Amino acid sequence: MALTADASDFSAGRTARGHAYVSAGMKTLLDRLVTVWIFMSGMIIVEPSPYEFVFAIVAPVALFAGLKLYRSTLPLIILAIIFTPFAIIGAFQATYTPVTTTVFYALTSVFLLLTGYFLANYVTENPQERMRRIMRAYTAIAVISAAAGTAGYLHLVPESLYDILTRYGRAKGFFQDPNVYGPFLIPAAIFALQRMMLGARRAILLNAAIVMVILVGLFVSFSRAAWGSLAASVIILFALTYILEANARNKVRMLILALAGAAVLSATMVGLLSIPSIGSLFSQRATVAEAYDSGETGRFGRQGYAFDLALQHPLGLGPNEFAHLDIAEDAHDTYVTVIFVYGWGGALCFYAILVLTLVKAFGALPKPSPNRRLLIPLIAAFVPLVVEAGIIDIDHWRYFYLLIGLIWGVTSGYRRLAPAEDKLTALV
Repeated sequence: MALTADASDFSAGRTARGHAYVSAGMKTLLDRLVTVWIFMSGMIIVEPSPYEFVFAIVAPVALFAGLKLYRSTLPLIILAIIFTPFAIIGAFQATYTPVTTTVFYALTSVFLLLTGYFLANYVTENPQERMRRIMRAYTAIAVISAAAGTAGYLHLVPESLYDILTRYGRAKGFFQDPNVYGPFLIPAAIFALQRMMLGARRAILLNAAIVMVILVGLFVSFSRAAWGSLAASVIILFALTYILEANARNKVRMLILALAGAAVLSATMVGLLSIPSIGSLFSQRATVAEAYDSGETGRFGRQGYAFDLALQHPLGLGPNEFAHLDIAEDAHDTYVTVIFVYGWGGALCFYAILVLTLVKAFGALPKPSPNRRLLIPLIAAFVPLVVEAGIIDIDHWRYFYLLIGLIWGVTSGYRRLAPAEDKLTALV
């Protein structure tokens, strides 16, 4: 009997060790796949993109790795479930666009909401370690994309690559549009700026180089919205960091960096604008702005017409329909577009997700925690994007939902701390 019991215990112990080994291996695999997936968020040249295909692998691996689902992230999945039937119904309201196209659009919207929910739970489990992994991958592809976009704009690449990296004479990196590429670079720049303010001194030069590459890449996108978003993000980051996180020494460093940064940025801008092609396009973008935005068929005129039309159709009119109506150009206002595309119910779900994300972010902000250093740059990047949504359609921007998921993850795991404060901003 004793021998039988010993053999049974040995077998049970070996099984438990085997399960633990497999579980640890799957978690390691999940971390590596998430790194690849985040990297692919900066390569959206075709749709469906590699980003979608990699997530199709990430999701089942997460299940086998035992990813926990937290009660604090439950509103995200509930709203996604409620949103889904409205999106599908809206897809079948289309008149001019093939139903296969509209259904694919609706499913993409649902998919993006699910990516935000996944990230929220993934980050909650270990905010600092997983945010470090995520931001390393995000920063890497942002720098590569900015460098490639700049090289394309300056014709430093073969002609075969020029059309891939530019559009309308503007840099677009590995995206389909300069107006999507430009804002994508901002979160990486904001995290690098925070590391310059609060991180180890030895990392200042490296992060300064990251910021400069991104700034130049963003500038040659000639996206007015991206320029404005970057300025707003920097102001929010500086103010929140100065008030909530910086000690006396950090505050002195921040002021010095602000003065030095302003001088370097001014010199860089003067140098860039002295290049005839850049100066000409800059002037052109500034001149076109008024004509593009004003009038009945301008940006704001289209938004008013789209809003009136959306209110008349509670179930929506479907994706890509607006350009087939009286004004042959999109409204470029996410808050109107979601009513138009998903109907009243889908739009309310979208609004609720944004409001709850802002509530969670600003609700956690006053609470002291080392994780607040992770939250501040996320807020700095997200808030201008919410404002920008009023002048451009962002409901299919992958990194918009990444930011939503990261904010929910950091706030849900706000009390999960790392032992060493130095690691908090050592994301590169």
